[in-house]
Amino acid sequence: MKRIVLFASGSGSNVENIIHHFKDNSQVHIACVLSNKKDAKVFDRCSRLNVSAFYFNRHSFYESEAVLDILKAMKPDLIVLAGFLWKVPENLIKTFPDQIVNIHPALLPKYGGKGMYGMHIHKAVKENAETETGITIHYVNEHYDEGTIIKQASVALAPEDTPDTIAEKIHALEYEHFPKVIEKLLFEH
Repeated sequence: MKRIVLFASGSGSNVENIIHHFKDNSQVHIACVLSNKKDAKVFDRCSRLNVSAFYFNRHSFYESEAVLDILKAMKPDLIVLAGFLWKVPENLIKTFPDQIVNIHPALLPKYGGKGMYGMHIHKAVKENAETETGITIHYVNEHYDEGTIIKQASVALAPEDTPDTIAEKIHALEYEHFPKVIEKLLFEH
């Protein structure tokens, strides 16, 4: 049985998509979802989908080993950041080398780094009149959005696209590719 722990900061649409992808797979278990936002909508989704979800604060993530201890106890095969906005501390990266993956809503190295997430990215893509954008699934290292790239997928943009329509195109790519890449990673190791 392969075990996944998911991290999320927001609504959890990618989390729900991943849970649905694996719900009939007896070889994969979503051990839990961890969130750094008490009022994140991901908790409502997890409740509805019968998946354990826990809140943690900045202190337990950065200044103690509380989150690390939870992860060690869960023995995940893969830790998946699905809309998680905090930088992962070094102790987690060292304990779980090449086991933490993130999805970024742009074609890295473009539009990466601190502060580049969600609509900030889509607005920048629009302002720069990009003709394409996409997603990057990558391993997490000690720097924002600089880990080894696992997969990229792109989508064409039209001049009339807005940040909102760009976001929709990105979500479609995320929902299509992220669960498949996770599944491939789980069974490669």
